[in-house]
Amino acid sequence: MKFRNILISIMFFIPLSSITYAAPSGQDLGANWCSDVKMHFYAGGPEAGGFAGIVAAGAMNAIRDTGADAEIIYSEWDFEKMVRQLRESVGLGVDAIAMMGHPGDEALMPLAKQAAEKGILMTYQNVDPSGVRATYGGGYVGANLATQGKALAREAIRQYGFKAGDHAIVMVPLGDYARAQREDGARIIFEEHGMTVTVVDGDPKYASDPNMSIPIFSAALAANPETKVIVHSGSDIMNVAEGIAKASGYGPNELLQIGFDTSPQIMSAFEKGYVHLTSDQQPFLQGYLPVLSLCQTAVLGTGAINQDTGAGFVDTNNYQAVKALADAGLR
Repeated sequence: MKFRNILISIMFFIPLSSITYAAPSGQDLGANWCSDVKMHFYAGGPEAGGFAGIVAAGAMNAIRDTGADAEIIYSEWDFEKMVRQLRESVGLGVDAIAMMGHPGDEALMPLAKQAAEKGILMTYQNVDPSGVRATYGGGYVGANLATQGKALAREAIRQYGFKAGDHAIVMVPLGDYARAQREDGARIIFEEHGMTVTVVDGDPKYASDPNMSIPIFSAALAANPETKVIVHSGSDIMNVAEGIAKASGYGPNELLQIGFDTSPQIMSAFEKGYVHLTSDQQPFLQGYLPVLSLCQTAVLGTGAINQDTGAGFVDTNNYQAVKALADAGLR
């Protein structure tokens, strides 16, 4: 395949730079049109993780469809590990990196700078490091987190008729506001509505071992028996909604549990009366589109894909419409 230099701007406000890309020879890109692009894709969680597994499925389908020379990196939702792995990716000199934004602007900025200096394309998924993107470019595929959290709380108020003085427990990953703004958005809306809110810390390690969250919620519920609703900080934790309820002495539909995303376990919890409302952010797209975006930029010189993947709500009235896809690990 011939190569040519193309002047592009990854985002319209980033200065133009000269980067060497593989150029197609005709309008039919072929089955492996991205095979010259060596890429690292970050799935975020553990290899067997529910949410990370759906993200990885999206990435693997995109890798198959484009022929990208890609490796999927798993990080157990350990933000420090993500940074270490990213440093290794940049050091290896891959052509492109699709990075989870969880470590935040401060941690990612130096490595994004190094990547830019080496001509490595970067894009981001799931959490938006907006400061990094403003400085070094790159797209973002994921939900608008603050908007998503606020919308979930508003929908819960609408569906369940919460009143001033009603109590909620919200799990918020307090150590990283770039990530925490989603759940904190729910807290803000509940408090603006006059509700009282207890915040419990959603340590990222709970996503890798969600059973660790059960005693946290049990203690919070024991201290606040008037609680009407709890908000989970992600699908991996909401996967154990039934265990949380039973450990705290609640039966089906005796405690409202709401949160984010879908999974086979969440579909089962809907059926059994332990999950009642979730906001879907389509993690499959958060895997597929970043790979496609990097391939398009590398091969065609196109701008980065930016996509809000927030898709609306799944509740007890409509969960069966997405159950088959969720059970297949695609939603």
